[in-house]
Formats: sequence, structure tokens, C-alpha cells
Amino acid sequence: MSASAPMPVIERGTATSRIAAIATALIIALLAIAPQVLSAGAVDRMTALFIYVILAAMWNALAGFGGLVSVGQQVFFGLGAYFAIRLADAGLNPFAALFVSAMAVGAVSWPLSLFMLRLRNGEFAIGMWVIAALTHLLINLDRLVQGETGTSLISLNVYDAGPRRVTIYWLALASMTALLAVLFGLLRGSTGAAIRAIRDNEDAAASVGVRVTGTKRLLFVLAAFGIGIAGALWLATSITFQPKTYFNVQWTAYMIFMVLVGGIGTFEGAILGALVFFLIETWFGGTGVWYLVGLGATAVLFSLFLPRGLWGTIEERFGLRLLPVGYRVRLTGNPAALAGDGASSPPRQTTQHQEKA
Repeated sequence: MSASAPMPVIERGTATSRIAAIATALIIALLAIAPQVLSAGAVDRMTALFIYVILAAMWNALAGFGGLVSVGQQVFFGLGAYFAIRLADAGLNPFAALFVSAMAVGAVSWPLSLFMLRLRNGEFAIGMWVIAALTHLLINLDRLVQGETGTSLISLNVYDAGPRRVTIYWLALASMTALLAVLFGLLRGSTGAAIRAIRDNEDAAASVGVRVTGTKRLLFVLAAFGIGIAGALWLATSITFQPKTYFNVQWTAYMIFMVLVGGIGTFEGAILGALVFFLIETWFGGTGVWYLVGLGATAVLFSLFLPRGLWGTIEERFGLRLLPVGYRVRLTGNPAALAGDGASSPPRQTTQHQEKA
């Protein structure tokens, strides 16, 4: 009996993805109680990992899913820390200031988007870098900051080091979890389909009724808000604020590295890339300039030989999808026909399709 033609099956959630969702919830629960068994140094390092995941996920959302490649996202990282310093100096509880500052960053990013989103491709990327540089110069004029000398989040020092460290850890974990959940839900809905349609062809997306400007602005503000939280949390871990450190383009370079290595345009890739970067920094961060050279060389090698990154390659080769945000069409033969001639099941052919708005 001859096998029938392949039959298309549209799917998104699979048994594997459901298991992954349960495993993710268990991992988050374990991370929540981890400070009880971790050393002080390990708690600090895990807090840094959570911040890296936030940075990678936000840049990946902007560039990987939305097609808005920016080399100036450090402006929001620096502003998140700066606003926290200012709010705490005005008398606000320092822990509350961390999140109010992120809201302020999101508020600032909205009017900024009114003219920045008129730019496309390289113009947008360089324009964001110029905005970051100008903001850095303006922050230096603030007498509280004292130029490049900087200042500190002094009000945090009234809390004992141990409880303060654990509180910042929990805030970073909660922020990472909430932002990933919001981003995941956004990308799985009609807005996510619109975001990817704009990335692939902005004019074509507009021609079929996608609200291009509003969708891009939503993504821009969300990424700014998330990176602002990351900047404020980093300030909480280091206490000191120096503009040249927080507004350094190195932060955006780290974001790009994590996303390129993990897999641009994949939800899991940003998380994996952040973990890889965290391990590299932990093992080789003390080697000085060679550490940065190694990061650059690794990024180039991945761009040449694994352009889809680690997770993109795994997904393409094995069809593994742990946290799917889009649909795909799986082509499969008629099982009855295949069983009739005793042949083994052929390899499944898969292709990724975007969600319909």
C-alpha cells in the first residue's frame, strides 16, 4: 500500500512544551527558596544572572522579534539607576525607588519613541546610540551625581547586608519572572503576530491593517521599562553610581552577545544566551582584557558558523520547542498507510509559521 501525501498539522503547544512549563514553574519555586542554602557570594551572582536574563530578553524582544536593532539601550539602563538615585534622595524608600524609577524610564521612552521610531534600520541603531551619549552628558551636569565622580544609593546602607542581599535577590527574581511572563503572553497573542509581521515587512504589515506605529511603540516602551528595572537592580547590588559605567555601550554589547549566542528571535535563546554569558563571566571575568577579546571572538564565530545561535540550531535540527510563541506546520504521513507496509515512520518535517493577527 503506498503512503499518502504528507498531511499538514498546525500546532503550537506540545507535550514537551507542557512539561517544560511545569519544569519552569518548579525551577522558579526552587530559586525562590535558594537563598536559604546559598552563600552570600552565590546570592549576588544569581542576582546578576537574573539581571542578565532581563537584559537579553528585552533586547531580543526589540531586535529579534520586532526588528528594531539598537546599540543605545544603555540609555535606559543608566536612566533606571539614575532615577532610583534621585527618587531615594527625595526621600522615597530605596526599594520602592527601584521600581518607580523603571516606571519613570518607561514614561520617558514614550515621547522618545515619537521621533526615534520614524527612523529605520541603521538610522535607528545609531540614533539610539546618540541619544545614549547625549543623556550621559546631561546626567553629568546634575550636581547630585558630581560628574563622573558619581554618587551612591546611601539609603540602602541602613539595611543589614544579609537581609538586603536576599531582598534584592527576590526582587530581581520576581522582576525577571514577571517580565518574561508578560513578554511570553504578548508574543503568543495577536500583538506578537503583528510584531513579527512588522519585523519581516513593515509596509506589507501596514497594508493588511497592522497598527505599525502603535505596535512598535508598545515594544519600545516595554523594552525600555525592562532595561530600566535591570539598571535599578544593578545599582542596588553595587550601591555606587558612576555615569560612565551605567551609560557605557558595553551594556548593549553584552545584550547583543547574549542574544546572538543564544539565538536571536527565539524566546528560549535569550535565556540560554544569558546563562552562557554568565558562565563565561564567572569563569573568565578575572582575565582582564582577554575576557573582552574572548567575548568578541565568540560572537564572531557564532555569527559565521551558528547564525541562528545555540537554541535556534537546536530547534532547527531537532524540532525541540520548550516555550513556543508561534505556530508551526508539521508535515506527517498517513500513520495507517505507513503501518501497512511495515516501514518505519519517516523523519518529521517542520517549518515555523507566524501567528495570524
